[in-house]
Amino acid sequence: MRFDVIIIGGGLSGLTAGIALSKAGKKVVIISAGQNSLHFHSGSFDLLGYTPNGEIVDKPLDGMQTLGVNHPYVKIGIDNIPLLADKAQELLTEAGVKVIGNTEQNHYRLTPVGVMKPTWLTAEELVVSETYNRLPWKKVDIVNIKGFLDFPTVFLAASLNKYATECEIKTISTKVTDNARRSPTEMRATNIAKLVSNDEDIETIAQQLNLIETDSELFILPAVLGFNNREAIEKLHLLAKKPFKMVATLPPSVSGVRATILLKKLFNRYGGTYLLGNTVVSGSIKNNKIVSIQTEKMQDEDLEAEYFILSSGSFLSHGLSSNYRRIYEPVFDLDVDATLYRADWSKEYIFDSQPYMEFGVKTDAQFHAMKGGKTIDNLYATGSVLSGHNNLKLADGTGVSLLTALKVAENILK
Repeated sequence: MRFDVIIIGGGLSGLTAGIALSKAGKKVVIISAGQNSLHFHSGSFDLLGYTPNGEIVDKPLDGMQTLGVNHPYVKIGIDNIPLLADKAQELLTEAGVKVIGNTEQNHYRLTPVGVMKPTWLTAEELVVSETYNRLPWKKVDIVNIKGFLDFPTVFLAASLNKYATECEIKTISTKVTDNARRSPTEMRATNIAKLVSNDEDIETIAQQLNLIETDSELFILPAVLGFNNREAIEKLHLLAKKPFKMVATLPPSVSGVRATILLKKLFNRYGGTYLLGNTVVSGSIKNNKIVSIQTEKMQDEDLEAEYFILSSGSFLSHGLSSNYRRIYEPVFDLDVDATLYRADWSKEYIFDSQPYMEFGVKTDAQFHAMKGGKTIDNLYATGSVLSGHNNLKLADGTGVSLLTALKVAENILK
């Protein structure tokens, strides 16, 4: 079976590259082993939140001047970032992922534990502020669903008080969520979003919100609506008398799952093929080119393409693996930037910046992957499988995923 482009990994970076290439007329297949990191996504897309020294970044483009030469943004070229960032935002909008923000100035998203996190783009239903230590409201009500434990209201309330926002905690319930409470495993954000989806359920929530006697300016709700799209959120806005915003819950994330679904739909709309639940296990290389790949569930059939993109993620999604002796890339055994000795892979204190987070596949300036010190001419790497950045330390992971995918798509289409 032959394609123009085969993409290994169906997360944010793989989908972004797939959409850009299929939109341009390429025959593209994405092979995804399963759940991707977007399912743990908190509703915002980071470009650059912190400098390598840990300072908060207000202006991402200025902050990029502090990055090392191996950072993916530096390889892209800082001058090229604004155009690619605009294209990324346009792609998200086209898919139906509605976000607010711009490349010129970070804003701050309120996290589930009440921390204000600098970020680039945020789902428009979530709580954000233009300043780090203040919210736009003086008094709010935090409204949780009865029995839902993945929305830490006490932590959130304590943090809001620090930001000079007075708040009270309220609770509502619906018949469908009351039934779900009988099984603790059902009271997860994504399960609630599936259950509370029809007009009757949304009307019930609106009625309960409208019965709350309060002089607050805003309701803050857990982000548990809109599994497949934003229709439930928009319906509630029409019915609720008081404005509301949402805060992402502890994973799994409704906004992340929704983004995945919408991006997949756009990819399919442009004719792309998405193979879910299959794992690429090896590849055949000849004359510095990938000839074909082999998968776990299609062992008798090689998949061939003119170009290949490795968007398999980092350790969490098994794009990188390790044994006692080394860090390695498991499909092609590509060259990896990593420290030699195991003792240097991590630091004892868990909250320290961990060295292994910067490990990744070596590439040239065009993101061609390398093996044995040589570039593989038709294999590119994108996203968190790349070396040279620490997405936890820098808050740059989703930006790297989006922008390297678009850059590689440009390289292929030249």
